[in-house]
Amino acid sequence: MRKIPPLYALRAFESAARTGTASLAAEELCLTQSAVSKHIKTLEHYFDCQLFTRKGPKMIVTPQGQIFAEGLKYGFKQIEEACAIFQSHRGVLRLKAPSTLTMRWLLSALRSYRNTDPGISVQTSSIWMDIDTVDFFSEPYDCAILLGSGNFGEGTHSSKLFDEWLIPICSPALLNDKGSIELTNQEIIHPSPDKRDWRRWLDKSKLDLAFDMTRGEVFDTLEQGNAAAISGHGVSIGDLALCSEAILNKQLVLPFKTAVSTGDGYYLVWPKISGKDDYIRHLLMFLKKIVPCVNYPDLEYK
Repeated sequence: MRKIPPLYALRAFESAARTGTASLAAEELCLTQSAVSKHIKTLEHYFDCQLFTRKGPKMIVTPQGQIFAEGLKYGFKQIEEACAIFQSHRGVLRLKAPSTLTMRWLLSALRSYRNTDPGISVQTSSIWMDIDTVDFFSEPYDCAILLGSGNFGEGTHSSKLFDEWLIPICSPALLNDKGSIELTNQEIIHPSPDKRDWRRWLDKSKLDLAFDMTRGEVFDTLEQGNAAAISGHGVSIGDLALCSEAILNKQLVLPFKTAVSTGDGYYLVWPKISGKDDYIRHLLMFLKKIVPCVNYPDLEYK
């Protein structure tokens, strides 16, 4: 980090530039007037330039000093806001999570967690992420649930909650009298623009299902694909765990009995250095006890 002048001197200068006198700055900062003047001289010596012209008690900021003061004003405002946010979130776990996971499992899980009176509240931010990532240095989160292989970078802990299994899903209304379906006669729903989930399922399932991958409706998220499938608009590819409640409620059915593993899973991720480590681990243990169902006796898993 580049060397900067003493923070108290910068604060004294910014206050004096804004109020116009050393006495008002002293009153604002609970200092003596002579201390404020001394801090300003320290800065003038440090930068080897004049920051004020003085006319009796009145201090007039030089043009260069005015530009400097505006930058400091903005910087101190950010520091004040960061301190306020830190203070207001000391009793809160700020959790980042993918949107589909949040809607299909996490909200209900956290409702149950709150009923255990854990001593801390959980504030969830549901974020659409093309690639699940978190930067605890620049983002305002204490922990995150991310889809991945378990490698989320140095300086983080991670623990798997459950695996991702892909499987076709549709409304019960689309099944024929035999309880099956012909994909060639149905609209295909792609829950991602790159259509990767259908490609992965077809590749690993080894089923001879020839249909045109270029056709069909394209959405941004699994949640949108789930909603379209529930409404009967076609056959989507879903995450078995995140469809479990809709399957239980008979909003969705599984027209094919093969689920394929992507090799990824949902992980709770948090920084190795965290003042809320105990709370995060407590949440982790709870979530692991109520992971969504992925075990169906009539399915083949590949």
